[in-house]
Amino acid sequence: MGMEFRSYYLAREWQKKGHKVRIVAADFSHLRKQNPEVRKDFELQNIDGVEYQWIRTGRYEGNGLARAKTMFEFCGKLSLNAGNIVRSFRPDVVISSSTYPLDTYPAQRIAKIAGCRYIHEAHDLWPLTLTEIGGMDPRNPFVVLLGAAEREAYSGADKVVSLFPDAYKHMLEHGLQSREKFVYLPNGIVTGDWEDAEKAPEEHTKLIGDLKKQGRFVVMYLGGHAISNALDVLLDGAALTEKDNNAAYVLVGKGVEKDRLMERAAKENLSNVFFLPPVSKRQVPSVLREADALYVGAARSSLYRFGVSLNKVYDYMMAGRPIIYGVEASNNDVADAGCGITIKPDDPAALAEAVKELLRMDPEDRDAMGARGHESVINNYDYSIIAEKFLDIMTD
Repeated sequence: MGMEFRSYYLAREWQKKGHKVRIVAADFSHLRKQNPEVRKDFELQNIDGVEYQWIRTGRYEGNGLARAKTMFEFCGKLSLNAGNIVRSFRPDVVISSSTYPLDTYPAQRIAKIAGCRYIHEAHDLWPLTLTEIGGMDPRNPFVVLLGAAEREAYSGADKVVSLFPDAYKHMLEHGLQSREKFVYLPNGIVTGDWEDAEKAPEEHTKLIGDLKKQGRFVVMYLGGHAISNALDVLLDGAALTEKDNNAAYVLVGKGVEKDRLMERAAKENLSNVFFLPPVSKRQVPSVLREADALYVGAARSSLYRFGVSLNKVYDYMMAGRPIIYGVEASNNDVADAGCGITIKPDDPAALAEAVKELLRMDPEDRDAMGARGHESVINNYDYSIIAEKFLDIMTD
């Protein structure tokens, strides 16, 4: 159904090892490309061997009251039916795995009734995200409520898992009793998705093929077109290298900023910038491999002091292409793997210079740089490895 892959991938890996997994989820999420049709609460559905149990919560748009209502509805129904869930499934481990921490209450209730371990997995740091990024008043009742839930999650869990390596620094000040209870487990990739990848669309292969026939060095961005992706920096860098006529910048995807970016490129006559429509997840590997280098950027965020775990980066590394990395965070997977060039997030001149540096490199050295990223992601970020580490947490 798209865009919420982590729990699905982990469940699939655990089931391969003989474990039984049930994912309880709301029937609507704004992150999904497609939502299930659910007739009644706690309806079971098997998706590719993974068991889902759906709770009806209603639809919403944006981040207003309607979304908050679905959070309370989900947690309320889950808590009221905790006993039924335990009787029907009898879990050995309960994991609360979502953006907001309110689900710690029903998760802990289920774990208590079952007499089993409870793990809280923090995908984000709410309410910190709402106050530092969203600008909400820390005294807002909803923020205060989320803060209490956050402390309950960190203090009540047997282990706390985070996608961000330095999140423990925040958690220790908000309920986490010790550093030993914290475990960093990043996002990752599934190698099978790359082995069974679909061909790139003809529109994409034709454009990139034509550019390469012209002797152009193709720098690609693939993903959402939002302010947070720092794509204006990419266009600024393209403007600085336009006269060189060697590099071409290809942006693949969609998003709220795409129309504006296309209008800007046209208005400024950026002849080295090209836009292509989004591709399916199964086509991503083939499209990425068409590039000579890959760009990932992110607008500065105070939350990045706790680290990042960008799915895009692991896909880029898997593609085996050099990466221009414009993200400022406490961790840097690209630098650790030696598979690219790190630049400041808001420095177009540095981006342009990185492109020129890659152009000056011997092709074999560029290939070696990309290969280091590929090797690193296989050895460290495959979901089979992440799932195994998660299993160790459940039993230690």
